[in-house]
Amino acid sequence: MNKRTDFLPYSTQWISDEDIEAVVETLKSPFLTTGPKVKEFEEVVARYVGAKYAVSFANGTAALHAACYAAGVSEGDEVITTPITFAASANCARYMGANIVFADIDEQTYNIDPHEIEKKITAKTKAIIPVDFTGQPVDIDAIMAIARANNVVVIEDGAHSLGADYKERKVGVTADMTMFSFHPVKPVTTGEGGIIVTNNPDYYEKLLLFRGHGITHTPYAEEQGGWYYEMLDLGFNYRMTDIQAALGISQMSKLDSFIAKRQKLAAYYTEKLMTIKGVTAPHQLLDTQSGWHLYSVQLDPAVLGKSRKQIFEELRSANIGVHVHYIPVYWHPYYQGLGYERGLCPKAEKWYEQALTLPIHPQMDEEDIDIVLGYFK
Repeated sequence: MNKRTDFLPYSTQWISDEDIEAVVETLKSPFLTTGPKVKEFEEVVARYVGAKYAVSFANGTAALHAACYAAGVSEGDEVITTPITFAASANCARYMGANIVFADIDEQTYNIDPHEIEKKITAKTKAIIPVDFTGQPVDIDAIMAIARANNVVVIEDGAHSLGADYKERKVGVTADMTMFSFHPVKPVTTGEGGIIVTNNPDYYEKLLLFRGHGITHTPYAEEQGGWYYEMLDLGFNYRMTDIQAALGISQMSKLDSFIAKRQKLAAYYTEKLMTIKGVTAPHQLLDTQSGWHLYSVQLDPAVLGKSRKQIFEELRSANIGVHVHYIPVYWHPYYQGLGYERGLCPKAEKWYEQALTLPIHPQMDEEDIDIVLGYFK
């Protein structure tokens, strides 16, 4: 195996001179936060996905927390999500006092299985949080049909999927609310940041309230004077800064080119893997176009003659930044302490045991992929 002289991360940001200039311009402006760039960024994202409203947040987890608040999730409710995700997809509902119900994944798409969701619906179910894992859209039409039949809110966790397509629709226009993340490894970045898009004006108003301490200018406040405001609920300081938003506006102009490059790299990976035994390329749901935030393969240690840990460590020692996404959420000690046990979602656990994330990001080229896959030949 050829060892790289530099480290190849599984994903990374791509900051251009134009991005830097946009941030510097804001740094020289009167507004570093609570200024015009935040609203402009929200409008750019909403317009891109085709949603009526967008509300930005300090990070994706804060955005999910706000979505649970807007959905009315509260103590004793049940919220259904997948175990193959980052912990925030479940934690956000726990912040509101809800109980998490984990539904197993589809063996092919590795996203939450709508049939498993249907099995887990009860009278206590308040929301479903499906996750577009790796950038592949969930079967959102099937999930929305289940939700509508049971009067349940759908909060799509699109942390990986900004720019992805489902049946010729952008992710973000179908669910009641959809969250996108702008962490540096995501499709575009604001450093840290998140956003909720929605077509529901009531959710929009609640999201705005929640991110700003629960404070707003009510009609009574307007009567009192320009300095007066009222706190209507216990909100949080979850606001995005204008510095972040300026970077996000600049980055959004490159999103389509970033996604096109990721899709090209994924196609090359998949083509080359057809000739490699013991490594299975990810399957894609029909009528979708993944954003390919991650390229996660399945390993067969019996064929490869090595354990996943051995493969992981050997690739890392060769400066190839493979990773594993994700440990089933209910395996974490916090959730074990709540009474969740291993074996709850057998398909998800089997998938995790064989999963390995290979590097994919727009700054890579086919030569990088040849080096990565050269290890398996």
